[in-house]
Amino acid sequence: MQPKKNTSRRTFVKELAMLTSAGLAPRILFAGDKDSKMKLGLVTYLWGKDWDVPTLITNCSAAQLYGVELRTEHAHGVEPSLSLARRKEVKKMFADSPVKIVGLGTNQQYDFVDPDQLKISIDQTKEFIKLGKDIGGSGVKVKPNAFHKEVPHEKTIEQIGKSLNEVGRFAADFGQKIRLEVHGNETQDLPNIKAIMDVADHPNVYVCWNSNDEDLQGGGLEQNLNLVKKRLGDTVHVRELNVGSYPYQRLMDMFVAMNYNGWILRTELKMVRLVCAWPIVPKDILIREPCSFPLALKFECKRKQQPKVNKYH
Repeated sequence: MQPKKNTSRRTFVKELAMLTSAGLAPRILFAGDKDSKMKLGLVTYLWGKDWDVPTLITNCSAAQLYGVELRTEHAHGVEPSLSLARRKEVKKMFADSPVKIVGLGTNQQYDFVDPDQLKISIDQTKEFIKLGKDIGGSGVKVKPNAFHKEVPHEKTIEQIGKSLNEVGRFAADFGQKIRLEVHGNETQDLPNIKAIMDVADHPNVYVCWNSNDEDLQGGGLEQNLNLVKKRLGDTVHVRELNVGSYPYQRLMDMFVAMNYNGWILRTELKMVRLVCAWPIVPKDILIREPCSFPLALKFECKRKQQPKVNKYH
């Protein structure tokens, strides 16, 4: 695993250096709004999954990604099994850096048919909540996570919602938020997320938007966002901004319009080559002017006499 870890780190820093040497300023604009309070961060899902805590802090600091959601079962080792002494060490490492622990990304879910499995997941969520408090985090991400053919959807929705209320109440006593990721087969459909949140009416339970293709179903992106807008938490997961057809620009426009001030967290950081006529940047991605969206894109800028079209490669 060590060679892979080192290779990922070198690539991470190398790509950042390319952005800097290309003269791309670090200022980030969301939908052209200079006053946006949205912040950029990272989920240790692909990039970062093989980094220990010091490496993670070093690389995120260099990349100007100042928030991190620590996905469970990764090399950082921040798990409920940590001793109190180690928890204090982790908290201090982040406190002494510009990088903030946004929260913990768990795989705890509440759809289990077996009541014993459900209880285990709820109890494990509570352990993550205690861990989050000890290391200086602000919340714990959980999942719905599926429907089961032998159980009516309404019963599963009620069970998930009541479970969220239980962990939400518990988390409030520890200064932690519960963030329900829009995730899972069918449960990630926004009408179902809304139904779950209607049951999970504790004010400490929030929705973590996950930028799924299913967001565009039914009445479309705006209608689906409106279903959960009032329960939207301070974390949003996004993938490659210039790959696929997901309308990230529209999403960011809507966030700006609602004065959203949470964390935009990258879950996947695959480097994509963008060939452009400097200093033109495509209008159909998040960035509105020549500035860096750290590590979202690798720019290969070529001067042309009459630049007209930007091409993705």
